[in-house]
Amino acid sequence: MGYLQKISKVFRSLSAQLLILTILFVMLAEVLIFVPSVAFFRLNYLDKKSEFAHLASLALLASPDNMVSNELKAELLFRVGARSVVFRSANSAMLMLSEEMPVAVDASFNLSKRTPLKLIEDAIEALMIRDNRIIRVVSPIENAPTSSLEMVIDEAPLVAAMLDYAKNIFWLSLAISVLTAVLVFLSLHWLMVRPMGRMSASMIAFRRSPEDPSVTVKPSGRMDEIGTAERELEIMQARLRFALKQKQHLAALGTAVTKISHDLRNILSTSHIVSDGLAQVDDPHVQKVVPRLVASIDRAIDLCTETLKYGKAEERQPEKENFPLAPLLKEVKASVAVPENADIRWNDQISDDFKISADREQLYRVLLNLCRNAAEALRDAGTISLSAQEANGYRQIKVSDDGPGIPDKALQHLFEPFAGSAKAGGTGLGLSIAMELVTAHGGELTVEKTGPDGTVFVIRLPD
Repeated sequence: MGYLQKISKVFRSLSAQLLILTILFVMLAEVLIFVPSVAFFRLNYLDKKSEFAHLASLALLASPDNMVSNELKAELLFRVGARSVVFRSANSAMLMLSEEMPVAVDASFNLSKRTPLKLIEDAIEALMIRDNRIIRVVSPIENAPTSSLEMVIDEAPLVAAMLDYAKNIFWLSLAISVLTAVLVFLSLHWLMVRPMGRMSASMIAFRRSPEDPSVTVKPSGRMDEIGTAERELEIMQARLRFALKQKQHLAALGTAVTKISHDLRNILSTSHIVSDGLAQVDDPHVQKVVPRLVASIDRAIDLCTETLKYGKAEERQPEKENFPLAPLLKEVKASVAVPENADIRWNDQISDDFKISADREQLYRVLLNLCRNAAEALRDAGTISLSAQEANGYRQIKVSDDGPGIPDKALQHLFEPFAGSAKAGGTGLGLSIAMELVTAHGGELTVEKTGPDGTVFVIRLPD
């Protein structure tokens, strides 16, 4: 049973299928060649007969008074392989050679009317009819357009010769098919099957142990489609391995954040009580700072509560409302930590009546991340510009700075956590969270441009 299973597996393999298909296709091509080959073999056979008959006729014409012995006539007929030979001209017919007893003719063929289809039809008819027929063959004489030679012959020798020729063609075709199949098989096995086998083995090994870097496929350096597939598979495996590491990192981080959020919420609750006490202090400076402090503590408590509620890194679905954008941006600007000795200016180009439909708290987090990144990119001096407009059914918010731009290395993985940070020690979570929140709104967050003259982020939200 095991032996039969091994044989079945071999025949199901790509190599065996290619070998069998190659043999079948070459045999099919040989069959298409075989039929016209047999037809032209029959034509050549009859042409040679006609040439022998013509030579015999010329020998008779060269004899005195066209008289030869009966023994010579019989010998000529035997050499020609005919029962009779008639020489025809424009106005006469001369019986050159003939047996003593005339015979009935079963079919007649005119070699001057030898179209390819007619020759194939006559050849198939001769092979299909098993009975020995007596046929008349009319052949034109070269250099004598008005003359012809007529032979009456037995068809059995012709059919036997055609069958021998067909057998030779069959065995030759089979040998060519097998040789071609073996050569094609070896070529395809070397060029396709072996590389595909290596890629399949690499994919199986990667499925079993995706974290092991040694199971990555090694590109062969080929420039064809197989080489492209190898290189793309290597890239895909590397990215999947990187994504798995990110998932593991995020899973561990999520567990840690959940624990931290629990304790942090308790600490922030105490801070909230203290800030309420500060609100009772009758000091203008305190009264100016305390609302911002209370708002920040409330947001932190809400964020910790949501983290504990969901227990994972996914954000809740946005609860959209229509609200003016300008007050939200004032809160964002007030929350961005700017060093006192830094010369960072705000260029706010948003009108007070511009409204947007979004989750206010989530949009605050998006803008806070973008503005904080812009401030960090400027370091000590520069301008952060904010603008908004309506375009093609979307509300666009632009956050730009005139800093040094985003490095190319960070730009390739800009919105990926733990991969897209442009500064040393950064996690890249800010832009990743911003992208997730904007996408949840049905919008998109893109980098419109970046370079030595600054960077522009664009938030597009449905109107």
